[in-house]
Amino acid sequence: MIEKVQHFNTLLFQEREPGIGLITMNRRDQLNAINMEMLGEFRELFQALTDDDTIRVVIITGAGRGYSSGADLKDAVTHKDTAVFADPETFLKNVQEQYSDLIIGMRKIPQPIISAVNGPAAGGGFCMALASDIRVASPEAYFVASFINIGLSGGELGSSFLLPRLVGLSRASDILFTGRKVMADEAEKIGLVSRVVPKEELVEAALSYARMMVVKSRGGLKLTKRVLDENLFASSLQTAINLENRNQTLMIFSGEFFKLIQSFYKG
Repeated sequence: MIEKVQHFNTLLFQEREPGIGLITMNRRDQLNAINMEMLGEFRELFQALTDDDTIRVVIITGAGRGYSSGADLKDAVTHKDTAVFADPETFLKNVQEQYSDLIIGMRKIPQPIISAVNGPAAGGGFCMALASDIRVASPEAYFVASFINIGLSGGELGSSFLLPRLVGLSRASDILFTGRKVMADEAEKIGLVSRVVPKEELVEAALSYARMMVVKSRGGLKLTKRVLDENLFASSLQTAINLENRNQTLMIFSGEFFKLIQSFYKG
C-alpha cells in the first residue's frame, strides 16, 4: 500500500482524505519545472497507484506560485554537448519518450485525475493539465503551449490530440500556433477548465469533485475513465455502444449494482 504521506525529492504524495491522493510537484524555486528526476518519481508513484486501489481519485497541483513551467530547460543546456544529444535516436529514447511517458502514465493509471492549477501551466505543465480528467484553476492560473515559442512544433506531449478534443480544432489551432497565454477566465469560457475559484479555495474545489467521485465504485470510476479514452476515437456510434455495453454488463455482475439501487427502488 502507498504510505498516507510519502516524500520524494521532487514530489509530495499524501492521502488527503480517505481514498483521495494529493500529488504536489515540489520544485517551487524552479516553478515546479519537470526534470528527469521528477519523471522517474512520477513513474514510481504511478506504478504504486496502479497496484493500490485504496486510492480512488488523484489530485495534482504545484507547490508555491505555479502549477508547472514545463520541462526544465536548464537540463537541455547542461547536456547539450553530451551523448544524450549525440543523435536523434538517442535523444528520442532518453529524453523525448521519457517526457511523453508522463502523459501516457497519467492516462493509464485507473484513478481519475483532477488538476488544481494554481498558477502558470506552461509547456509540459500545460500538457499535464490537458491529460487530467478535470481541471480547476485559480485566477492566477494561465496556460501556455510554449513549444512553438522556443523553435519547436506546437504538437508536444499529446497537445495536438488532447487540446482539440477539449476546446475544438479552431481554438486549439489558435493556442498551439501562437503560443500565447490563455488566462484563467478565458480557459473557463472555452471549457478548458471546469471552475475558477480563489487560490485559497483551489484545493478545496478539487476535493469537492473528488468527494463526489470517491464514493462511487472502483470499477465504475476505472471503466468510466477507460470508456472516455477509448470512445474519443471510436469508429462509430455502434462501436462506442458496444464498449459501453460490455462495461455495464461487467458492472452489473460486480456485486454492487443491486445493493446501490435499493434506495431508488420503492416496489
